Amino acid sequence: MKGRDEFLPEARRDHVAPPGRRVRVAIVEDDAAVRTILRQWIQQSADFECVEECGDAESAIRGLVTIAPEVALVDINLPGASGIECVRRLKPKLPTTQFVMLTVYDDSDHIFAALAAGATGYLLKRTPREALLTALREVHSGGSPMSSNIARKVVQSLQQPQPRAKASDLLSPREAEVLELLSRGHVYKEIAEAIGISLPTVNTYIRRIYEKLHVHSRAQAIAAYSELPRTPREK
Repeated sequence: MKGRDEFLPEARRDHVAPPGRRVRVAIVEDDAAVRTILRQWIQQSADFECVEECGDAESAIRGLVTIAPEVALVDINLPGASGIECVRRLKPKLPTTQFVMLTVYDDSDHIFAALAAGATGYLLKRTPREALLTALREVHSGGSPMSSNIARKVVQSLQQPQPRAKASDLLSPREAEVLELLSRGHVYKEIAEAIGISLPTVNTYIRRIYEKLHVHSRAQAIAAYSELPRTPREK
């Protein structure tokens, strides 16, 4: 079952603090077993309390606005809208909430899409209990926690030489529209729905964008996007 086997066995139980001021944490995760483990880890810590659990993005978008947690742990692979779309829609409504992705995905496309959508941290589901709680403390105190290999990929991507756009490399209006949606954190399915094209057509546009910009990932394409002159969108 997705994510469940990636958690390490639970460590010893912390002393549960008496009622008082603890950091309010929400969980957005579709696997009930994983939610249970996360809730236990949070509740058994003296520093945190779990104030909400959601099994999909839609319920999170409705519920978290009212609850306004200080930190939200969000899975990416949710039924319906993705966790990235969930963060993208919630962040403007909850600007002080810190969103931390907790996922099995460690590829550059998912990492940069999540960060572009408004996530502050990015952790893998194999993160041990104590490391997860440390990351929650870090994000609440102003940091941006990431699993070590995720941080390395971010650094490596930023160190890539930025491609220079030539006149012959300029994108068509539709390609520019697709790339703009990519830069805003949309996944391929959401792009298809937003501009009324099929998923295979989105894949074709992405391939052409990569070829024209001489890049090999979403992160590199987004980096190149800021260098490109804007062209009018197709109607």
